[in-house]
Amino acid sequence: MADTVQEKKLPVSPKVKSAMALIKRGIDTMLIEEELEQKLARSELTGKPLRIKLGLDPTAPDIHIGHTVVLNKLRQFQDLGHTVIFLIGDFTSSIGDPSGRNTTRPPLTREQIETNAKTYLDQATLVLDKNKTEVRYNSEWTNKLGADGLIKLASRYTLARLLERDDFAKRYAENAPIAMHELIYPLMQGYDSVALESDVELGGSDQRFNLLVGRELQRQYGQEPQCIITMPLLVGLDGVNKMSKSKHNYIGITDEPNEMFGKVMSVSDDLMWNWYDLLSLRSNEEIAQFKKECEEGRNPRDIKVLLAKEIVERFHSKEAADAAEQEFINRFKKGAAPADMPEVTVTTDADETSLAKVLKEAGLVPTSSEGYRNIEQGGVHINGEKIADKTYKLKPGQYTVQVGKRKWAKITLTKA
Repeated sequence: MADTVQEKKLPVSPKVKSAMALIKRGIDTMLIEEELEQKLARSELTGKPLRIKLGLDPTAPDIHIGHTVVLNKLRQFQDLGHTVIFLIGDFTSSIGDPSGRNTTRPPLTREQIETNAKTYLDQATLVLDKNKTEVRYNSEWTNKLGADGLIKLASRYTLARLLERDDFAKRYAENAPIAMHELIYPLMQGYDSVALESDVELGGSDQRFNLLVGRELQRQYGQEPQCIITMPLLVGLDGVNKMSKSKHNYIGITDEPNEMFGKVMSVSDDLMWNWYDLLSLRSNEEIAQFKKECEEGRNPRDIKVLLAKEIVERFHSKEAADAAEQEFINRFKKGAAPADMPEVTVTTDADETSLAKVLKEAGLVPTSSEGYRNIEQGGVHINGEKIADKTYKLKPGQYTVQVGKRKWAKITLTKA
């Protein structure tokens, strides 16, 4: 079996210590810190970059900036000079990842996998340096295993160990079905690490068990075991729940620049620092300097602007980020309405219609109740005038309507 990094204790340079501080920023867990430090020290000594792996099954795309947290960590490794392997699980997608599931996950068709894989690559390279990213597909080696190879692989791990996994354990205790192919999934994901001889594997916090299987299988195959880094889930715009489209607290990577910029500016000052840790590619030193400046009296909004511009530039362009900043200044500091607000026609059969109902029909609020709440809280303006009366009614005509800080529309109210 290969020697482990612990058996070749190397001195740790200031450069390695600085790299470790950057890598540890914002992570959920790291296994094992001393091993990774030694891997980095050996890389510095030999000039051979580490192999950093992220495997993603191309399930149906549902992409927002919360999904890019792990990609940002990969980018940090790239900037440190290491080899990033973006692994597309085209084979494992056909099995279906059971992680966090209390029912069997249906496998994807080949057509779904190929369509989603292209989308994943396009999205990943908005964060990663495309020219420094090694793209692999795990069908390269899994298709070659065959029945004999699969049985030999299965012989290297026990059923008892697999049933230690939370989702399997709960389903087993409840007599819920566990299909045999689901038990194979962690082994196949772990075998990816063997095939790629990865030094470090990244994943979400829900992938910890699968990553540990890869570490154990590498030992079984005589390789130095990989280190593991898991990343936390990004808190959404509400400052409470994880970012999720279903909770409407997300920033989509395809959001328009102005919308993206405004959403970043809406987060609390406390949450801003967490987002800096998880989303920004700035150095630890820069972020520490920002915090020091805020402690000395600088307005945190100025620092938030820098984060908003960085995020918009990453998914659009520098020009779009500059324009979004100016639009934000015009809209919120100078009180100007946005030039690109949507135009909506709402039809009514009455001479006067409840403002709350019009807001709902125009798509500015999800329900009339939410419309009433916004009106009562002073968050609704009609043609620049604040409306605080929840019984306010509109006659047919044209109106410029603002709800909250970011939602605007030109509404034409017509009678049927």
